[in-house]
Amino acid sequence: MAPRELQHKRDRDEAREPFDAVVVGAGFGGLGAALTLAERGARVCVLETLTYAGGCASTFRRGGYRFEAGATLFSGFDDGQLFARWIRDHRLDVVTETLDPTVELRAPGVAFDVPSDRDAFVTKLATLPGAPEAGIRAFFAEQATVADVLWEVLDDPSLLPPFTPAMLARHALRANRYVPLARLVGRPALDVLKAHGVDSFPPLRTLLDAVAQITIQCPLAEAEAPFALATMDYYFRGTRHVRGGIGILANALVTAIRNLGGEVRFATAVRRIERSAGVYRVETRRGVVTSTHVVANVLPAALSHLLAPHDAAAAHDALAPIARDVDRGWGACMLYLVVAPPNGEGRAPRHLEIVQDPSRPFVEGNHLFCSISGEDDVGRAPPGLRTMTVSTHVSLAKLRALAAGDAVNPSERNTATADFIAGVQATMRRGLEAFAEPWLYGKTFEMTASPRTFARFTGRPHGAVGGIPRRVGLHAYARLGPVEPRPGLFLVGDSVFPGQSTLATALGGVKVGEQIARRLGGRASRR
Repeated sequence: MAPRELQHKRDRDEAREPFDAVVVGAGFGGLGAALTLAERGARVCVLETLTYAGGCASTFRRGGYRFEAGATLFSGFDDGQLFARWIRDHRLDVVTETLDPTVELRAPGVAFDVPSDRDAFVTKLATLPGAPEAGIRAFFAEQATVADVLWEVLDDPSLLPPFTPAMLARHALRANRYVPLARLVGRPALDVLKAHGVDSFPPLRTLLDAVAQITIQCPLAEAEAPFALATMDYYFRGTRHVRGGIGILANALVTAIRNLGGEVRFATAVRRIERSAGVYRVETRRGVVTSTHVVANVLPAALSHLLAPHDAAAAHDALAPIARDVDRGWGACMLYLVVAPPNGEGRAPRHLEIVQDPSRPFVEGNHLFCSISGEDDVGRAPPGLRTMTVSTHVSLAKLRALAAGDAVNPSERNTATADFIAGVQATMRRGLEAFAEPWLYGKTFEMTASPRTFARFTGRPHGAVGGIPRRVGLHAYARLGPVEPRPGLFLVGDSVFPGQSTLATALGGVKVGEQIARRLGGRASRR
């Protein structure tokens, strides 16, 4: 298109009636907000930098294979839960399967397969050799009390903030159910294990530390107890494998948004967001989009960089504390492999939790989450081969410190950061060789990914993953609702409550979509 024609097109686009909402980023928080708004008749436009949807929970293509970018196992697919409702209501072409075992823990002296049924899981743990059976059953009885209350809130988004008087009345009726949670506020989850005498039983302690690290991003000794106890049910609350990869669900949601009249534009990077006279002007590499509301499915620091200077200054007090909390979290170091299944391997996908040394922190390759595609994951790899995504956490603070040293000595052939990442990936390979060696005999492809690479695959600055660690303390409850740093501008994603998982991120998007729809009322542009 000639420059003059391109300018005319931009002028026409900007002159059109503003959208009711522009969503920046097609991760699950952005998709949840966009679909909720489109369901209510709002005119919505999603702008995504990448050529595919899903963000951290996406499926990307490299070398003719399709890999899960990061997240690989997902909850929310039981009847009545959010993803199940979307699949049913929008007739999404998405197939999920329950795995049994859901995951397989592998550590020195520990080989424990986690059944898909919670009661079977507790019984299996309690009857292991040397298990403190009474303590295990008592611990999981208390844990179930907490998990039931908090998972019910996720299953019924109307119980999540922001609260209307009717919602507060519903919570008042449930007040007695919150008493067990109140006793645990401000306490580390490890205290609860100690109270039941089960903190030193290796299979249980190793498994729960691993679950805490991948869900709320910190070990039991650091984790705020109510959050940690709830996420211990992660494998039993509608947890499924999405056949073909989570990108299948993300793409299906894009189709649903479009079917409802919404727009989704890929390869459309946002360069600047500016508010003037109550309307947001969103500049992209393909022109300008205007809207009365913006939903930013990005990290808080990324949003600050997108905002015009006066908007960034006005949003600073809301965004800066969240950005600091994110910076205390983790980046992802990855291995992406293509392997041939060992002899006798079944058709089902596999998910392995590997811990090389339970006495060391569950980061930097010592703890791996390894997901292997199934025979029925058509399109992931050629027949007879499987794709494998292997991930571990690395400290963002440590990466920043290394990068600062590299900047002082830029002439060094191998930077400290590169050496550190190479060491982490070597540790990851040793973990696979020790606990998943048969899968490596038929390896045909390997691609490494540092946090910087992960940032390219997902659009996440610095490769940050998992949102804000839910470490012990009252600060964990400081932001229990949508974040609106500027009028009509909302932040969604795993750095915003409820966050921490694909399901929770999507629910956060739903709540923001509902809030915008209420404000629009009869002013929403109807299809």
